[in-house]
Amino acid sequence: MQVRAASQPVVVSIPILHYDDTESAKASRRQLKEAIYTTLFDMNVPAVCAINQATLALYAARRTSGIVVNIGFQVTSVVPILHGKVMRKVGVEVVGLGALKLTGFLKELMQQNNISFESLYTVRTLKENLCYVAYDYEAELLKDTQASCDATGEGLFTLSKERFQTAEILFQPRMAGVRAMGLHQAIALCMDHCDAAELTSDNAWFKTIILSGGTACLPGLADRLEKELHEILSPSMSSGVKVIPPPYGQDTAWFGAKLIGNLSTFPGPWCVTKKQFRQKPRINRLW
Repeated sequence: MQVRAASQPVVVSIPILHYDDTESAKASRRQLKEAIYTTLFDMNVPAVCAINQATLALYAARRTSGIVVNIGFQVTSVVPILHGKVMRKVGVEVVGLGALKLTGFLKELMQQNNISFESLYTVRTLKENLCYVAYDYEAELLKDTQASCDATGEGLFTLSKERFQTAEILFQPRMAGVRAMGLHQAIALCMDHCDAAELTSDNAWFKTIILSGGTACLPGLADRLEKELHEILSPSMSSGVKVIPPPYGQDTAWFGAKLIGNLSTFPGPWCVTKKQFRQKPRINRLW
């Protein structure tokens, strides 16, 4: 980018790790954050703003409160955030399914149907270009869903039911041999916990659900989640629920960071300066 390190504050996106509110989890988060600060300040960066990916995705949607569903590489996290702060005491739900599992499941389906390919990269390309989420899985099985995609260097591939069966494991994990809650069930559980916690007088804050991550960009996911939530939640809980697709696709967290960097108050209260860090060897702010 040809920018001198000493001339600009830096916004860093931190992965969502150490989900619990235990002392050991807090210590692990502090340790990671301090390592990031140390590295960047050694590079002579004047100030650092370190925020987790879920909060950045929420900001990208122009909101400060809601539930962020981040479909990561190996796991999916359901993160309640109130006024820009992760509500770890309420609980972060974690589902053991991520982008890698979906790619692996599509690979299995292709092998079962004698569709040959050279690499997992080809399978991922097909997942990103052909796969989608069925609004009604049983009804989709009865349709002609055949479509083709040209994978660079390997020619034309044609998929049919694999296109929606791949993402169905987000709702029916046992199809892929995973013993876990469906994504809609994890979100509903998180909403129940938020409701029971009574953190504010207005319980509408957790009824906005923001999707984040490359896999969350699969067509149809937001609509299917919204439908499933209305089916399993009570009428009072489901009223007003809105599921929002990644506002900026797979770059949603980046745009959240960009929004922060463009604020008139930035860096100000958003950042820790080198001087502040050196004066306080142990950062006590939690994220």
